[in-house]
Amino acid sequence: MHTARAQRSVLGVLGALILALAAVFAAGPAQASAPSAGAASGHRQIAPPAPQGAQAADASIAAVSPGISPAVRTEHVASGGSFSCGDGNFCTAVWDPTTGDWKIFFLYECLRYSVSNWLGEGAYYNQQTGNPTATFYGQSGNVLHTSQPDGGIGWDYNWDAVWSIRNC
Repeated sequence: MHTARAQRSVLGVLGALILALAAVFAAGPAQASAPSAGAASGHRQIAPPAPQGAQAADASIAAVSPGISPAVRTEHVASGGSFSCGDGNFCTAVWDPTTGDWKIFFLYECLRYSVSNWLGEGAYYNQQTGNPTATFYGQSGNVLHTSQPDGGIGWDYNWDAVWSIRNC
């Protein structure tokens, strides 16, 4: 009787482990839709030079990485490094003081995105299809800027006043 109880216990633990693993693999990443084939066919862009006096934050300084909600695909690129802004994306370059490089945000889904800790000079690249523009909004929802439907030309922009972006 003691052996049967132990076998059931082992089987119960294995079953729970299998269910937990299945849930992890079925859930997938928690981010907005990332471009599929568009990422590979995008135009190569060059990240801007580092902001004047910028460097990675010292461990004693409280620096915060730039963020966005809802989440999108991001990557880090060194100053002067290249990245691909895939077709269908509105890409932004924001200086990340925690890593001392550019954090590239790939806005693909047509949404209004809230941004946090986007400070100082950066850039944007409009690689969306169909020539849509993007709109940058301030704290009160006022329109700060409307992008050009330019097919990937990089534009410098100061992110200090931006609180949200609608990419279409």
